[in-house]
Amino acid sequence: MAGRDCALVAFGSSPPLIVLTNDDGVSSPGLAALKAALDPLGDVQAIAPDHNRSGAARSITMHSPLWVEEVDLPDGSRAYSTDGTPVDCVRMAALGLLDRKPDLIVSGINLGENLGDDITYSGTVAAALEGIVLDIPAIALSAEGYHAGYDLDVPARFARQLVSFVLTQGFPTKTLLNVNVPDRPWEALAGARLTVLGKRIYGDKVEYRETRGSRRVYHIYNDELSWHREEGTDFEAIAEGWVSITPLHFDLMSHEALDQLRGWEGALDCWKRT
Repeated sequence: MAGRDCALVAFGSSPPLIVLTNDDGVSSPGLAALKAALDPLGDVQAIAPDHNRSGAARSITMHSPLWVEEVDLPDGSRAYSTDGTPVDCVRMAALGLLDRKPDLIVSGINLGENLGDDITYSGTVAAALEGIVLDIPAIALSAEGYHAGYDLDVPARFARQLVSFVLTQGFPTKTLLNVNVPDRPWEALAGARLTVLGKRIYGDKVEYRETRGSRRVYHIYNDELSWHREEGTDFEAIAEGWVSITPLHFDLMSHEALDQLRGWEGALDCWKRT
């Protein structure tokens, strides 16, 4: 379905309500750095899980209530902490926890990259996806290769520039921007590049550990992660020192397969009469 138009969402003239969340937890230094960077751009509210929920993907809380507590961030500002998932955080922010519906969701700064197939597991990207499900523009922001001593001011500074830009230029409708920032000083960044999702090579293995009564214990692990070398991907951009910006949407429908399967309809209709 290439070539479909993608209109831009315009932001109003009043200070925007920007909601921050993450999957690393409300105490993550990434959330604190992001809030400090974006505070000058509008009314910035943070709502995040009370503990690390990395890999939570698009899970939601269905059968128990959600607890919310106001906590202090390192700069003394307040944030909402909840025992829910990253997606829960966005839903709460959009559906009534705050005084009005957010104008923009920014999820991050994730302490580690979210590239290629990784996005299907990522709570960071899932929170941004929930934004566009609720018709709220969203950005997912990740710091590649996070380690002790990582300079989070670099992805935070880029986030401020990107958010400033989209607030004035508009945002593609029904789309999130998946942003990954390489582990380089600001002056060493090659720039920013629009990319496509690459293909991750995981090398996962299942290892038997022990038996406890009638139950066996296994450990799923992987060797060194790799990726397919293809031009224009997010993996390539990060490896070359570029900030990667990948536009994503939530349309899971395979229109091509639907066209291919039209010939099944007659057979399927016969099955219900046999």
